[in-house]
This record gives sequence, structure tokens and C-alpha cells, in this order.
Amino acid sequence: MKLGIIGAGMVGSAAAFSCVMRGAASRIVLVDLNEARARAEAEDIAHAVPFGAAVQIDAGTYADLSGAGVVILACGVSQKPGETRLELLSRNAKVFGTVVAEVTRHAPDAILLVASNPVDIMGQVTQALSGLPKARVIGSGTILDTARFRWLLGRHLGIAPRSVHAYVLGEHGDSEVLAWSAARAGSVSLESFAAQMRSPLTDAARTEIDAGVRRAAYTIIKGKGATWYGIGAGLARIVAAISADEQAVLTVSTVSDVLGVKDVACSLPRVVGREGVSAELMPDLSRPEQEALATSAGLLKDSFDKLGL
Repeated sequence: MKLGIIGAGMVGSAAAFSCVMRGAASRIVLVDLNEARARAEAEDIAHAVPFGAAVQIDAGTYADLSGAGVVILACGVSQKPGETRLELLSRNAKVFGTVVAEVTRHAPDAILLVASNPVDIMGQVTQALSGLPKARVIGSGTILDTARFRWLLGRHLGIAPRSVHAYVLGEHGDSEVLAWSAARAGSVSLESFAAQMRSPLTDAARTEIDAGVRRAAYTIIKGKGATWYGIGAGLARIVAAISADEQAVLTVSTVSDVLGVKDVACSLPRVVGREGVSAELMPDLSRPEQEALATSAGLLKDSFDKLGL
């Protein structure tokens, strides 16, 4: 499958590198306003091909996206000093107006995978601008938050993160919801597994894990300025699910109705394959978790509506 990536910055290049190492695509085209940056990233990543999968990677233009099955949107503008979140959203919406028009003109059959923050709202912006079916515009959503949750739980329980089945729902941001009540390790509840492993999930342990998930980006940004490896790997995971038509259950963001909030983009466990999102699931949540998810969805819907698209 051919993959296009718009934006050759740290997130776009990390996604390209991850896709090369796991063989998620057969060809990758990097497109960036800074053509020299795109060429440099493509060549640097190409030098890793002998150590990874047989992938052709090049820099190109929008016209080179023709035939792409997926296009990752990892572009946009940075927040200016004193600029409000809504002002930033408005400027990014204008940028996406141009980008989405070019992408859909040259790759009309591609699934659009949005990585630019705030990713849930930008995913809904992309769906509105493109006019594509909701299932074919996917935000990376809380796929990274879910990975952080599983990693921290695995570390606490002393098991591999892949043996942990837990999800973060709602916004990729401060209002996200850690679905503790639906979480499992192996085939049993977290509480039962933790007791059997003699690693009880005390209130202190839960608070530490919650903070580790919710504050991870702030910690990383403080130390190195931005996050890119985790989300790059997450984007590659989504691309692989589409390319292989896996029907994998991933916490991604698409526009749907969530707990009474109509037409909002936020994350739930969704089934992802070649046609995009084919189904969504609602985990068994406690009442407080349901209320928190509805609040998160409402906040996202309000922010999108204020854009006036």
C-alpha cells in the first residue's frame, strides 16, 4: 500500500520511520512546504530500509500522492505567544482547508489519518472540509494515551504491556477518561490479576498511573520540547491495520454520537481495517466514567462548534 505523509517534521518523520521498520506500507511519499527538509528526512529514513522492511520512501508533491491508500496529516501551525486555543484552531483550520483540498484532489480514495493537534477537533475539521464518509477520516485520538496506560499498568503488574487490555477514551487531552472498570490483564479484572501477582492497585498506585498517563506529554515536552516517537509508532500501528485489513480494535477518533453528544470526534475502541472504521464499541463503564466521557465529548463538541465551519 502507498502511504502519503503531509508534514516532514518530527511527528511525520517518526511515523515514516516506524512504518518502514514494521513494513506498514510498500511506498511512502513525504510532502512538506520545506522541500529540502522532506528530501533530507526521506533519504535519512531510506538508509534504515536495509535494517527494516522493503519500503520505497521518497519526498514528493501532492501530485505524487496519486493512488495512496492512506494519507497522514501531520501538518499545521504552532501556537503563538498569547494566542488562544480557539485562535490557533482557526488558523490551523485555514491551513487544512488548503491541504485537504490538495490531498483529496490527488488521492480521492485515500483514508485520511489526522495527527495534528488538537487531534480530535482537527479530525472533525478534516471530515467537514473533505466531505468524506466519517469512517474514512480517522484521528490518532487516544491511541498513544492507551499505550501509556498499558505500559504503566504492565510495569506495575510486572507483565508485558501487550498482555494488558485497557483503554483511554474521549479527548486526547486533559479531559481524557481512563477506563479502569473495563480494564483487564490476561482474561481477568485488574483487581484480581493484581491480587494474584501481589501487586495491589491501591489508591496511591491508581493516582500515580493516572498522572503518568495524563501528564506524560507535559513531562516530555518540558524535557525535549515535543513528543514524536510514541505517536509515530501509534500512527504506524493504524496504517498497518488499514494496509492488512486487520479489523483491529484501536482507540481512534472519528465523528459519531457519544453518550448523547451528537456528531463529535473523540476516541472509543473502534474496529479499523481497509475501509477505515467499520464499527465502534462502548466499554462497560462505571457511572462516573460514563459521566466523565460525556463531559469530555461535550467539551470537544463545543470547541468545534465555535469554529463555525
